[in-house]
Amino acid sequence: MKNIIVWIGALIIGAILGLLQIGWIGDVADFVATIYVRLFQLLAVPTIVLAVTTTLASLGKGQEAGRIFAHTITYTLLTTIVAAAVGLLLYVVIAPGNLPTETISQQSIADNQPQLTYIDHLLSVIPNNIVKPFLEGNVLSLLLLAAAIGIALARLPETEQKAVVVKFLHGLQDLLFMMIRGLIWTLPVGIVAFAAQLSAQLSAGAIADSLGKYVAVVLGGNLLQFFVVLPLFLLLRGLNPVRTLSKMMPAVLIALFTKSSAATLPVTMGTAERRLGVQSKVARFVLPICTTINMNGCAAFILVTSLFVMQQGGIPLTWTTMLSWLLISVVSAIGNAGVPMGCYFLTLSLMSGIHAPIAVLGIILPIYTIIDMVETAVNVWSDSCVCAMTDHDLRN
Repeated sequence: MKNIIVWIGALIIGAILGLLQIGWIGDVADFVATIYVRLFQLLAVPTIVLAVTTTLASLGKGQEAGRIFAHTITYTLLTTIVAAAVGLLLYVVIAPGNLPTETISQQSIADNQPQLTYIDHLLSVIPNNIVKPFLEGNVLSLLLLAAAIGIALARLPETEQKAVVVKFLHGLQDLLFMMIRGLIWTLPVGIVAFAAQLSAQLSAGAIADSLGKYVAVVLGGNLLQFFVVLPLFLLLRGLNPVRTLSKMMPAVLIALFTKSSAATLPVTMGTAERRLGVQSKVARFVLPICTTINMNGCAAFILVTSLFVMQQGGIPLTWTTMLSWLLISVVSAIGNAGVPMGCYFLTLSLMSGIHAPIAVLGIILPIYTIIDMVETAVNVWSDSCVCAMTDHDLRN
């Protein structure tokens, strides 16, 4: 309870400082926020690799690894499908209108962004050397490497050499989690800086009025997923959503401000184990996987934004079209590369492929920062729920 009061206090102080619009305060907030983002990213890469490797090394031979993976995939698919469905329902009810023709026809920043195909995404996952994924922070490649090493270790004969390697990896993981605990202890300082950044952006008019209904659909769908849908999933499994959210609040707050599930992963794992009480073998296996494939907020964004862009291009939005794109958005979100603004650029690629007016995405770009913050918080909260439900199922 004491920590929650401190975090809320940090949020309030940061928001007030940002609203003051004082130059040097903004510079300090940017500096501190950048430091925290770098520290999160520094710890994220080894956290992913060590968590998956050590867990598979200890579970790979038994049926338990298969059970954990099966529960993770099941809950991921269910929550992601519902997230997209909620976005579709809101889009139909709120019915965003068309933008002015002259606005859509203007050249925008989206036209100059690199176009990536699904083949490009697939090839980027397959590393051609062992160092490159670490240098680039390619989450999918790291998961592939970690899974391969973990399974190989699990299948090695029980020898002294294997025991030494496994103990070494566990020792590194313990050292890493000690560093994570230190970072979590200093979180209030980071929260003040992140909150100051956000309030400064909002007071400067970052949200465009002309896209009000579109923003209402995207943010409304994410908020419904956060406060209604995911708690219902927890209740159906016999878990208390209020307790779960209060325990996972540090991870959700950091996700909100860093806009990166992968960067938040060290905090998510540490919080799930120590505050929520999830078994280490579950948290260290489920959360790295969920960070990559459990993208509730991304699925809703891809669907709603695709429908909005297609509508601007005069493409008829029949129920068959909308349901087809619901499926496409779910598959795309699960296969989305773990890179900054991944959902945005993936949507851009999808719209370019059907020759929709991608200039609309350039109009959306100025407000994407706010959308990205909310959808990342939803993603991490969903990861936490999947982890909690999987842990609950394995205990019963």
